Amino acid sequence: RMHGGRDAPGVVLDGVAQALAPTLLEIVLCGPADVVEPFAAAHERCTPQACSEVIAMAEHPANAVRKKKDSSIVVGCRLVKEGAAQGFFSAGSTGACLAAGTLVMGRIKGVARPALATVIPSPGDRRHVRHRGERDCKPEYLVQFGQMASIYAEKVIGIEHPRAALLNIGEEDTKGSQFAQEAHGLLRERLSNFAGNAEAPIPSCDFDVIITDGFTGNVCLKTIEGTSKTLFKTLKSIMMSTPLTKLGALAIKGGLKQLMAQVSPDTYGGAPLLGVKGALLVGHGSSNALAVKNGVLTTARIARTGDLI
Repeated sequence: RMHGGRDAPGVVLDGVAQALAPTLLEIVLCGPADVVEPFAAAHERCTPQACSEVIAMAEHPANAVRKKKDSSIVVGCRLVKEGAAQGFFSAGSTGACLAAGTLVMGRIKGVARPALATVIPSPGDRRHVRHRGERDCKPEYLVQFGQMASIYAEKVIGIEHPRAALLNIGEEDTKGSQFAQEAHGLLRERLSNFAGNAEAPIPSCDFDVIITDGFTGNVCLKTIEGTSKTLFKTLKSIMMSTPLTKLGALAIKGGLKQLMAQVSPDTYGGAPLLGVKGALLVGHGSSNALAVKNGVLTTARIARTGDLI
């Protein structure tokens, strides 16, 4: 989807070009005709799909999806449903992507609520899949979230025998709200790889799949992202403060770049919506060209696995 993200269309076109270059991937680019058609004409294996409408970030997601049938989000999801495409990536409105995935692609039989699975990168080789659903969840929904996220972690991320946990304020079974305690009991009973509660810090915890509701998960993710940016900004300020610290920074420059790449969300490109009939990846609103490239490639990788549940 061309019209997505705060810096669209420039970074989206750059990211798509980077995704096309080293692969044999074929991309259908959805967006305004005056943008997608010239780009497709200049790039092999890219087909334009002109769209006359755009869903803005501030619009009500479900209403916009129902009214704007020729928006790039709706058209992209419809192409997947009709088999003209195998996956869809967008860095536009997350709510609209969720609504279009559910209303246009449709839910997989047996799935009560589709939900997003976000990869939380950590230093080293460890990665966590945080699965979050809608803001007002029922405890039984979290069981399905855990099942879908565990399959995604194993089949797409490549984590063997992933350990799942419920995001909570403590490790003990009795911790948290009534909702959390009820969810914990259901997960313990119905999810074979459930290993208990997970509390902060998430990036260094000993679990592979973190299960939570949409509101709590989004607050957690924003906190992690904000803290990481603040730490790197503060570290850079300290290391550039004196000639001596600048020399030290030069010595560890390569290691810092490697660390930043390991913890950057741009490495994965976005979060898949699991539980719908097709591969749908939702990128961050501030996605850069690298994030778009990796989002497109991850979407293709998910599509190749077939149905995830």
